[in-house]
Amino acid sequence: MLRSRLALLALLLSPFASLSPAEAHGSHGGGGESLEAGEFDFTPIITIEGHGGFDTNLEGDPKHYAIDGMFGGVFEWGLANGGSFAIEAAIGPALVWGEAEHFYGKVHIDDHDDDHEEEHDDHDHEEEHDDHDHEEDHGNHDDHDDDHDEHEDDHDDHEGHDHEGHDHGHDHSHDTDFKRTDIKGFLQARYAPNDRLSFELSWNPYYVTQDQGDDIQGLKNELGAKAIWALGDGDVNFALGDGIEDLVNGVYLSVDHRQGWESDGMYVGNYTDPRVGLGFTFGADEISLMIEAGPRFYVPGSYAGLDQRTDVAGEIELSVPVGDATLFLHWQQTYSWDDAPGWGEGWQHHVGTGVTFTF
Repeated sequence: MLRSRLALLALLLSPFASLSPAEAHGSHGGGGESLEAGEFDFTPIITIEGHGGFDTNLEGDPKHYAIDGMFGGVFEWGLANGGSFAIEAAIGPALVWGEAEHFYGKVHIDDHDDDHEEEHDDHDHEEEHDDHDHEEDHGNHDDHDDDHDEHEDDHDDHEGHDHEGHDHGHDHSHDTDFKRTDIKGFLQARYAPNDRLSFELSWNPYYVTQDQGDDIQGLKNELGAKAIWALGDGDVNFALGDGIEDLVNGVYLSVDHRQGWESDGMYVGNYTDPRVGLGFTFGADEISLMIEAGPRFYVPGSYAGLDQRTDVAGEIELSVPVGDATLFLHWQQTYSWDDAPGWGEGWQHHVGTGVTFTF
């Protein structure tokens, strides 16, 4: 059924949030079989995933790596006309290397440059004052030389102290040593009135367990709403004799809107992703491939001082069912043309692989 196909292929699109353990990786609702009206089903789910984020458009090329263990389940009720209503929840530890996951578009605002310029302005004023005293005191030329040498030494020490302090206070080396264990969660309600249309509301909490670098102890939050509409019947399997011309049956449209808050309560911003997607299966094992892409309309929070912009975002996922488990590999990519303070032109990538077990 198309609904289960979309459940297999749809991904949560934010690098901040963990993927839906069931929906994103094809273990939905006891193997994806649709329920009859009035039927109820509960499926326990465990997902283990290793993933990494690579922000190559930011200064220092920051990276984050993590291994997540998500434990939860899906409650699903069958509705008339092949529809369904489902609630999915999961929670588990996230072992963090480098930085923690973050909502898309987060920038680091560093006001040190302004302070540094003010310090140098004050220092230049002091030098002008010393030069004026030197012109008035011609009789003490030797003493002035000594004072000037001492002033240069003080100036060197002053500059060295400021720069060392800057490096220490704003060290964004983005090392990838093991940092800590955070906690992440997932909660989603999904309503599908029929086998071609579905609506989702989701909450992705992420708890940072201690202050480290740019990470602040506390709860990050992401809220999302998504709609998916299938244009074809969704049943495209090349192992059953389908040809390239049948791919049109696997085309779908989606709109995903997300908003994010940092652990100190700062509003990071929001984005809306309208996308065109293509999903199909091949081989006797029904290996699934999903490809989708579209514009990303991003509105930064006021903290960043940046204008809203339009980026490009895409995603590819491969899923391989093995008994009651599903192996998956996914790659999310975004590209931005903007080159602004704290944000640069270029690519960001998020890559992950893992396995989902159903019981």
